[in-house]
Amino acid sequence: MSVVYSYSSGVKAVAVSSSVDNPSIIFYLLYGLYVRIHVYWSPQFVCFNFFFLKVFSHLSVKERCLCASLVCKYWRDLCLDFQFWKQIDLSGLQQVTDDLLVKIASWRQNVMEINISDCRKVQDAGVHALASRCPGLLRYTAYRCKQLSDASLIAIATHCPLLQKVHVGNQDKLTDHALKKLGENCRELRDVHLGQCYGISDEGMVALAKGCLKLQRIYMQENKLVTDKSVRAFAEHCPELQFVGFMGCSVTSQGVIHLTGLKHLSSLDLRHISELSNETVMEVVRNCRSLRSLNLCLNWSISDRCVEIIAKEGRSLKELYLVSCKITDYALIAIGQYSSTIETVDAGWCKEITDQGATQIAQSSKSLRYLGLMRCDKVNEETVERLVQQYPHIVFSTVMQDCKRTLERAYQMGWNPNSSTPS
Repeated sequence: MSVVYSYSSGVKAVAVSSSVDNPSIIFYLLYGLYVRIHVYWSPQFVCFNFFFLKVFSHLSVKERCLCASLVCKYWRDLCLDFQFWKQIDLSGLQQVTDDLLVKIASWRQNVMEINISDCRKVQDAGVHALASRCPGLLRYTAYRCKQLSDASLIAIATHCPLLQKVHVGNQDKLTDHALKKLGENCRELRDVHLGQCYGISDEGMVALAKGCLKLQRIYMQENKLVTDKSVRAFAEHCPELQFVGFMGCSVTSQGVIHLTGLKHLSSLDLRHISELSNETVMEVVRNCRSLRSLNLCLNWSISDRCVEIIAKEGRSLKELYLVSCKITDYALIAIGQYSSTIETVDAGWCKEITDQGATQIAQSSKSLRYLGLMRCDKVNEETVERLVQQYPHIVFSTVMQDCKRTLERAYQMGWNPNSSTPS
């Protein structure tokens, strides 16, 4: 963080460095500056209000609450300024409780975004208190809050009708009841993440799809009760969908084929689904002309022929992920030969990839910028070293190459192996 500020009393600039280990030092230095300005330049009080608000905007919620606000009453008042409480990130702070959420809601009722991910002490009552006082809430994130139940999400849905984003992955207690409330009350919802919420089924998903027609992003992960019925409902009722993910769900080609009607689809994640045919994937690529990212990892059925059609038909495709698919060198050669847009290819753990495939895609592709070859054991490291030298614009990912890049970054950050203390 660096702030420069000039004024007529003689102090030309203030530089605040983020490399200082103890942020309290920064705060007390700034407080000294505040005293000088207050004494010599009090007529311009409003101006340095703006200065300190600008500085505080670079601090995290934790730094403002536990450090800056404790310096003096003036700073405490500044830390309560409305602009700092529109977006609140409390993620990972274990000291956050229901009482704190109630206090935040009592200070400011203009909260538009809150993130309480990994806050294990927050209960349904605290979320309810916040929601009831913040009707303008637009974005709600609460990953891995396993203690929360339907009551918290129902409170959000009931009191915050303008809600646009709900990310509540890995909440075991959530059920279809909460999703039905979202579908009934939150018509502006655009972005939903419900991965690893194992109590959710087609019943809740269909209600969500029918109620939230403006959805642009829906992401599920390992939701075993979610089937083709849900995929079909989203494809039929949410024409504006751009990002769709059903990783590890009980979805088959019979559901995926309905996604061909999504003309705005740009990112599709179909990792490790129950059954996926090559014909279905090819049909989706042919029809979804805006598709930029396609993830087919962990689908053993995907073949060389399918990848060839993807390379030919995916006119907008930038990213293709094929980890642990049933492909050979032919697939990589086809990408290099037929695609002029694909920049990222990950073929890690594809055991039939050899030096020939890695070499020919690097030689022929004009767009390739990343090639993942992790645990492609038939690709020799000597070949990869040669490709790294010949094609410096391409990042080649193997165990050895990734280790080398990690060491290089460590050296750049000042790490010295000779100064490391033995454990």
